[in-house]
Amino acid sequence: MRDFALSKIGKIRHSPAASRPEKTCSVMSRKILIAALLAGLVSSAAPAAALQLTPQQADLYTSVSINPPSVNGMTVCYGFVCRRREMLYFTASDQKQLSQIMARGKASAVAERAAIQKAVVWFDKRMGPMIGTAKRVARADIRSGADAGNYDCWDSTRNVTSLLLVMQEWGLLKHHTVSNPRYRGNILVMQLPHNTAVIMEKNSRVEWAVDMWTTRYAQPPDVMLVDQWLKEE
Repeated sequence: MRDFALSKIGKIRHSPAASRPEKTCSVMSRKILIAALLAGLVSSAAPAAALQLTPQQADLYTSVSINPPSVNGMTVCYGFVCRRREMLYFTASDQKQLSQIMARGKASAVAERAAIQKAVVWFDKRMGPMIGTAKRVARADIRSGADAGNYDCWDSTRNVTSLLLVMQEWGLLKHHTVSNPRYRGNILVMQLPHNTAVIMEKNSRVEWAVDMWTTRYAQPPDVMLVDQWLKEE
């Protein structure tokens, strides 16, 4: 699942987990060939910068064989444990909308966390019509019986972490940094395994969970202290 298939900026293209794009050949006119070569030179001259990841963040992507996000796009996981995925390439409009959302959170760390919630809702609405998750339910797992239209907690952790990393690279996070994902699960107290994306407040160094899995489509993700999240059922 390490597919980061190239497509035109602003397009979302399906990239199946168990396949690779087939090579195709076509006869191009001389003008088209020259244009293609020039486009290749331009793109190779300004490659997307690789994001700096911690080993724990990198493992989110290597563990399911997908590429990490870049400033231009991210792999969106769904269907449980990233068995299905789509490429989201951010358009200028996408970046403008997210910048406007996050600008409302500049005043304080509290305001920025509220803005992050709105950014996750934006992502949910952006992808819902495209991949069929517009009716996704909260806390989806194999018992839901509808994996194709839902995120499990692994999908939501990867997707939210990717979105946060992209916004961090764009300079949209003023009061927080993207921290390592966190995990919980204690069978002795009937606590099922679960994981979440995490941000860290710069001044206090306190970590906050950003948990999209516990809420349904287009609802703000739960944002709470990690210490509290670790105790939740």
